Amino acid sequence: MPPGRSARLRREAWGFAIGSVCFAVGAVPFYADGVGPVLTNATFFVGAIFFTLAALIQLVLSGRRPPRRGTNPADRWDWWAALVQFAGTLFFNVSTTEALITAINPATQVASGWRPDAFGSICFLVASTFAVIATRDRDHLWDPASRTWQGSWLNMLGSVFFGISAVGAFVLPATGDLASLLWANLGTFLGALCFLTAALLSRRTAPVQKQ
Repeated sequence: MPPGRSARLRREAWGFAIGSVCFAVGAVPFYADGVGPVLTNATFFVGAIFFTLAALIQLVLSGRRPPRRGTNPADRWDWWAALVQFAGTLFFNVSTTEALITAINPATQVASGWRPDAFGSICFLVASTFAVIATRDRDHLWDPASRTWQGSWLNMLGSVFFGISAVGAFVLPATGDLASLLWANLGTFLGALCFLTAALLSRRTAPVQKQ
Protein backbone atom coordinates (compact mmCIF):
# COMPACT_ATOMS: atom_id res chain seq x y z
CA MET A 1 0.00 0.00 0.00
CA PRO A 2 1.47 3.40 -0.98
CA PRO A 3 2.45 5.56 2.06
CA GLY A 4 0.09 8.38 1.07
CA ARG A 5 -2.89 6.05 0.80
CA SER A 6 -2.02 4.44 4.10
CA ALA A 7 -1.91 7.86 5.79
CA ARG A 8 -5.32 8.77 4.37
CA LEU A 9 -6.76 5.50 5.62
CA ARG A 10 -5.47 6.29 9.11
CA ARG A 11 -6.98 9.78 8.94
CA GLU A 12 -10.28 8.30 7.79
CA ALA A 13 -10.27 5.89 10.74
CA TRP A 14 -9.43 8.66 13.22
CA GLY A 15 -12.14 10.89 11.76
CA PHE A 16 -14.82 8.25 12.24
CA ALA A 17 -13.44 7.39 15.69
CA ILE A 18 -13.46 11.01 16.93
CA GLY A 19 -16.91 11.62 15.44
CA SER A 20 -18.21 8.48 17.13
CA VAL A 21 -16.79 9.52 20.51
CA CYS A 22 -18.49 12.91 20.20
CA PHE A 23 -21.86 11.33 19.42
CA ALA A 24 -21.50 8.76 22.20
CA VAL A 25 -20.57 11.40 24.78
CA GLY A 26 -23.30 13.79 23.65
CA ALA A 27 -25.93 11.08 24.07
CA VAL A 28 -25.08 10.44 27.73
CA PRO A 29 -27.73 12.16 29.91
CA PHE A 30 -25.23 12.92 32.69
CA TYR A 31 -23.04 14.81 30.23
CA ALA A 32 -25.98 16.73 28.81
CA ASP A 33 -27.21 17.65 32.29
CA GLY A 34 -23.72 18.71 33.35
CA VAL A 35 -22.70 20.93 30.42
CA GLY A 36 -26.10 22.17 29.24
CA PRO A 37 -27.84 22.11 25.85
CA VAL A 38 -25.43 24.43 24.02
CA LEU A 39 -22.27 22.41 24.71
CA THR A 40 -24.16 19.15 24.21
CA ASN A 41 -25.31 20.22 20.75
CA ALA A 42 -21.86 21.65 20.02
CA THR A 43 -20.47 18.18 20.76
CA PHE A 44 -22.80 16.64 18.18
CA PHE A 45 -21.93 19.45 15.75
CA VAL A 46 -18.19 18.73 16.03
CA GLY A 47 -18.79 14.99 15.76
CA ALA A 48 -20.75 15.45 12.54
CA ILE A 49 -17.89 17.47 11.05
CA PHE A 50 -15.42 14.67 11.78
CA PHE A 51 -17.86 12.16 10.26
CA THR A 52 -18.05 14.25 7.09
CA LEU A 53 -14.29 14.68 6.79
CA ALA A 54 -13.75 10.94 7.25
CA ALA A 55 -16.52 10.08 4.78
CA LEU A 56 -14.98 12.46 2.22
CA ILE A 57 -11.60 10.73 2.56
CA GLN A 58 -13.31 7.37 2.13
CA LEU A 59 -15.08 8.60 -1.01
CA VAL A 60 -11.86 9.97 -2.47
CA LEU A 61 -10.06 6.70 -1.77
CA SER A 62 -12.92 4.82 -3.47
CA GLY A 63 -12.49 6.93 -6.62
CA ARG A 64 -13.55 10.42 -7.63
CA ARG A 65 -15.71 9.16 -10.50
CA PRO A 66 -18.56 6.62 -10.64
CA PRO A 67 -17.38 3.08 -11.38
CA ARG A 68 -17.09 2.31 -15.07
CA ARG A 69 -18.27 -0.75 -16.96
CA GLY A 70 -16.08 -3.71 -16.10
CA THR A 71 -15.25 -2.46 -12.60
CA ASN A 72 -14.96 -5.16 -9.98
CA PRO A 73 -18.47 -5.56 -8.43
CA ALA A 74 -17.12 -5.21 -4.88
CA ASP A 75 -15.34 -1.97 -5.80
CA ARG A 76 -18.53 -0.67 -7.43
CA TRP A 77 -20.57 -1.33 -4.30
CA ASP A 78 -17.82 0.21 -2.13
CA TRP A 79 -17.97 3.41 -4.20
CA TRP A 80 -21.75 3.71 -3.88
CA ALA A 81 -21.51 2.96 -0.17
CA ALA A 82 -18.96 5.75 0.25
CA LEU A 83 -21.07 8.22 -1.78
CA VAL A 84 -24.31 7.54 0.08
CA GLN A 85 -22.53 7.60 3.44
CA PHE A 86 -20.98 10.99 2.58
CA ALA A 87 -24.45 12.31 1.71
CA GLY A 88 -25.69 10.99 5.05
CA THR A 89 -23.01 12.88 6.95
CA LEU A 90 -24.06 16.10 5.20
CA PHE A 91 -27.61 15.58 6.44
CA PHE A 92 -26.21 15.14 9.96
CA ASN A 93 -24.30 18.42 9.48
CA VAL A 94 -27.60 20.14 8.75
CA SER A 95 -29.44 18.55 11.69
CA THR A 96 -26.67 19.25 14.22
CA THR A 97 -26.31 22.83 12.98
CA GLU A 98 -30.04 23.48 13.31
CA ALA A 99 -30.06 21.95 16.80
CA LEU A 100 -27.05 24.02 17.88
CA ILE A 101 -28.55 27.27 16.60
CA THR A 102 -31.80 26.52 18.41
CA ALA A 103 -29.91 25.69 21.62
CA ILE A 104 -27.99 28.97 21.44
CA ASN A 105 -31.12 31.00 20.81
CA PRO A 106 -34.43 29.15 21.39
CA ALA A 107 -36.30 32.08 19.87
CA THR A 108 -34.84 31.45 16.41
CA GLN A 109 -37.17 30.01 13.80
CA VAL A 110 -34.87 27.11 12.91
CA ALA A 111 -36.29 23.67 12.17
CA SER A 112 -35.95 20.94 14.76
CA GLY A 113 -33.40 19.09 12.66
CA TRP A 114 -35.43 15.89 12.69
CA ARG A 115 -35.91 15.54 8.93
CA PRO A 116 -32.20 15.78 8.01
CA ASP A 117 -31.44 13.52 10.97
CA ALA A 118 -33.88 10.93 9.60
CA PHE A 119 -32.53 11.30 6.05
CA GLY A 120 -28.98 10.91 7.36
CA SER A 121 -29.94 7.74 9.22
CA ILE A 122 -31.57 6.32 6.07
CA CYS A 123 -28.43 7.10 4.08
CA PHE A 124 -26.30 5.31 6.66
CA LEU A 125 -28.56 2.24 6.46
CA VAL A 126 -28.37 2.20 2.65
CA ALA A 127 -24.59 2.72 2.68
CA SER A 128 -24.13 -0.08 5.21
CA THR A 129 -26.22 -2.38 3.02
CA PHE A 130 -24.03 -1.57 0.02
CA ALA A 131 -20.92 -2.23 2.12
CA VAL A 132 -22.28 -5.62 3.20
CA ILE A 133 -22.90 -6.50 -0.47
CA ALA A 134 -19.32 -5.49 -1.26
CA THR A 135 -18.11 -7.69 1.58
CA ARG A 136 -20.12 -10.59 0.15
CA ASP A 137 -18.51 -10.11 -3.26
CA ARG A 138 -15.00 -9.69 -1.85
CA ASP A 139 -14.90 -12.04 1.15
CA HIS A 140 -17.68 -13.73 3.06
CA LEU A 141 -20.64 -12.42 5.00
CA TRP A 142 -19.69 -14.53 8.01
CA ASP A 143 -15.93 -14.83 8.34
CA PRO A 144 -14.52 -14.11 11.83
CA ALA A 145 -11.00 -13.97 10.38
CA SER A 146 -11.88 -11.05 8.11
CA ARG A 147 -11.66 -7.53 9.51
CA THR A 148 -13.70 -6.30 6.55
CA TRP A 149 -16.51 -8.61 7.63
CA GLN A 150 -16.37 -7.30 11.20
CA GLY A 151 -16.38 -3.65 10.20
CA SER A 152 -19.21 -4.08 7.68
CA TRP A 153 -21.55 -5.67 10.18
CA LEU A 154 -20.60 -3.30 12.99
CA ASN A 155 -21.40 -0.35 10.73
CA MET A 156 -24.70 -1.99 9.77
CA LEU A 157 -25.60 -2.47 13.44
CA GLY A 158 -24.58 1.12 14.18
CA SER A 159 -26.77 2.36 11.34
CA VAL A 160 -29.73 0.40 12.71
CA PHE A 161 -29.23 2.00 16.13
CA PHE A 162 -28.99 5.46 14.53
CA GLY A 163 -32.26 4.71 12.72
CA ILE A 164 -33.90 3.76 16.03
CA SER A 165 -32.54 6.98 17.50
CA ALA A 166 -34.10 9.01 14.68
CA VAL A 167 -37.49 7.40 15.33
CA GLY A 168 -37.17 8.13 19.06
CA ALA A 169 -36.22 11.76 18.31
CA PHE A 170 -39.40 12.43 16.35
CA VAL A 171 -41.22 15.36 17.91
CA LEU A 172 -44.89 14.60 18.60
CA PRO A 173 -46.96 17.49 17.18
CA ALA A 174 -49.59 17.27 19.92
CA THR A 175 -47.23 17.63 22.88
CA GLY A 176 -43.89 18.79 21.48
CA ASP A 177 -42.21 15.89 23.29
CA LEU A 178 -39.92 13.31 21.72
CA ALA A 179 -41.45 9.98 20.77
CA SER A 180 -38.89 8.30 23.05
CA LEU A 181 -36.12 10.24 24.75
CA LEU A 182 -34.68 6.94 25.98
CA TRP A 183 -34.21 5.50 22.50
CA ALA A 184 -33.18 8.83 21.03
CA ASN A 185 -30.20 8.81 23.41
CA LEU A 186 -29.62 5.05 23.67
CA GLY A 187 -29.80 4.50 19.91
CA THR A 188 -27.26 7.26 19.34
CA PHE A 189 -24.97 5.96 22.09
CA LEU A 190 -25.03 2.32 20.94
CA GLY A 191 -24.70 3.27 17.28
CA ALA A 192 -21.71 5.49 18.04
CA LEU A 193 -20.04 2.65 19.95
CA CYS A 194 -20.49 0.36 16.94
CA PHE A 195 -19.01 2.97 14.60
CA LEU A 196 -16.13 3.57 17.01
CA THR A 197 -15.29 -0.12 17.20
CA ALA A 198 -15.43 -0.45 13.41
CA ALA A 199 -13.16 2.58 13.01
CA LEU A 200 -10.60 1.22 15.46
CA LEU A 201 -10.66 -2.17 13.72
CA SER A 202 -10.09 -0.49 10.36
CA ARG A 203 -6.79 0.89 11.63
CA ARG A 204 -5.58 -2.70 11.62
CA THR A 205 -6.99 -3.29 8.21
CA ALA A 206 -5.30 -5.47 5.79
CA PRO A 207 -3.92 -4.33 2.43
CA VAL A 208 -5.99 -2.47 -0.10
CA GLN A 209 -6.81 -4.54 -3.15
CA LYS A 210 -5.68 -3.33 -6.55
CA GLN A 211 -8.26 -1.99 -8.94
